[in-house]
Amino acid sequence: MFLATAVEAVVRAGEIQQSYLGGDLDVRKKGRIDLVTEADLAVERMFRSMIAERSPDHQVVAEELGGVEAVRARHCWVFDPLDGTTTYAHGLPIFCASLALEVDGRAEVAAVYDVSRRELFTATRGGGAFLNGTPLSVTTTDRLIDALLVTGFSYKVHEDAGPLVSLFGAFLRTAQAVRRLGSAALDLCYVAAGRFDGFWEQHLRPWDMAAGALIVQEAGGVVTGIDGAPFETRHGHILACGPALHKPMLEVIDAWRAGQ
Repeated sequence: MFLATAVEAVVRAGEIQQSYLGGDLDVRKKGRIDLVTEADLAVERMFRSMIAERSPDHQVVAEELGGVEAVRARHCWVFDPLDGTTTYAHGLPIFCASLALEVDGRAEVAAVYDVSRRELFTATRGGGAFLNGTPLSVTTTDRLIDALLVTGFSYKVHEDAGPLVSLFGAFLRTAQAVRRLGSAALDLCYVAAGRFDGFWEQHLRPWDMAAGALIVQEAGGVVTGIDGAPFETRHGHILACGPALHKPMLEVIDAWRAGQ
């Protein structure tokens, strides 16, 4: 039941996102480089209305309409109505809707929908991860020189560029290649699908990571903080990859941290 709700919500979100493209997005700034569009707001309103009607005792933690991050209810929906707003606002088809249901603080259901590619990523705890119904599996890559990695930069990059760029450089010097797409949720789904071998990022919010992290885990991947500690969506940082690549990636991060 909850997976069906999650799928319905992200697919409807994609339809709304698509409907605004080519029209008046009413792009505004929440911060110096942090954007919000009318599509973000319309999608979140749709979802909040859906949950209020179907499960009024459930909490919604979402990006745009003033939701707090502290969990007050047993069931908590963690929702990014439009992950990749900057690329969306510039007309680049790298964006999605990302939704996870946490039960007692742990993600149990996840759905991420990329309307541009008609790709629906789903997972349930213990039930595996899927792309349009096909099972997903992370790569078995065990050497960084053979690995295609992906990362992102937070909206605080102008104030915190040094550390972010230096860690990026550390991986750039050791990996086969590093990419930066602009949607943490899709980055994680692409790790789950084997398109990327590993992902790391700092200064994220729960809605950026909750769904994608479960999808990676259910695809056989390892998800921790960048310090190797158990993953927590409220800690704001993540390292996700295939099991064989986790130690090599941590070694790069540990060496970088030692030099800070």
